[in-house]
Amino acid sequence: MDLLRHLRFFVAVAEEGHFGHAADRLGMTQPPVSQGVQRLEARLGVTLLTRGSRGVQLTTAGAELLPRARALLDGAEQFEEEARRQRENRGAVRIGVIPALTDRHVAACTAAVRAAAPDPAARTVITTTAPTTDLVEAVAAGRLDCAAVHHPALIGALTPGPVLKIRRWLLIPSDRKPSIRGLRGLACATAPRNHGTAAFDLLVDTLRAKGLDPDFLPAPGDREAITAVAAGRAFALTTDPELDGPGVVRAPAGDDLALRVRLVWQESAAEDVRTAFEASLRGDR
Repeated sequence: MDLLRHLRFFVAVAEEGHFGHAADRLGMTQPPVSQGVQRLEARLGVTLLTRGSRGVQLTTAGAELLPRARALLDGAEQFEEEARRQRENRGAVRIGVIPALTDRHVAACTAAVRAAAPDPAARTVITTTAPTTDLVEAVAAGRLDCAAVHHPALIGALTPGPVLKIRRWLLIPSDRKPSIRGLRGLACATAPRNHGTAAFDLLVDTLRAKGLDPDFLPAPGDREAITAVAAGRAFALTTDPELDGPGVVRAPAGDDLALRVRLVWQESAAEDVRTAFEASLRGDR
């Protein structure tokens, strides 16, 4: 008995309230659908549906089992989708980057890793953008080969590379002076603390050392950050030397506000891939 097939029949009939309509939805004739539901009921030892003057009705058992049937079908679809992804991604190099890196950084990392692959024509590079906490978890679980994450960060048993500093610029509302004094009274638009607790706390300490104690607005990426700046609500930091817009001015942020990143990986990660990844980030320091 094909359990999933017959569960699909049961769900279709339950949702349509009619065997004929369910058959049309499934692209079948009615008899196989009716027989499939009967076989399912025989296997389970319960009656799921009853026929009446008002059409098909769920029994008490049918009503209770319907959500579980849907969950099983959804799980089967997800399983097949994951298997398809694994099949298509076989042999791919999987890297991760934080949203604080620009599109240019991401393109450079992806191109460098692909060029370092043993057979670039046959290899695929899959690049994931996610917060540091998610990237560390993905590398530890083997879903990523290596990732560029914030420093400092809790990385568990993963192997870290050297700390790299990437230049950043301040984005400031155009009606403010491009100086530390001009930032007073503004919030700081930056990635939420839960994206990378240690890196967030380091930013707080650095700003306080400069005499600033701002509120913080959640801005996972440059779009959210520059929007808050243009609205006159906040200042922000970006690694994009060309990012600007109406109502926004850009100024160098200084070495102490540079973005600190490092690669993390498991011992099985290919050295040539790691070296190329790191070199691409070094190029924009």
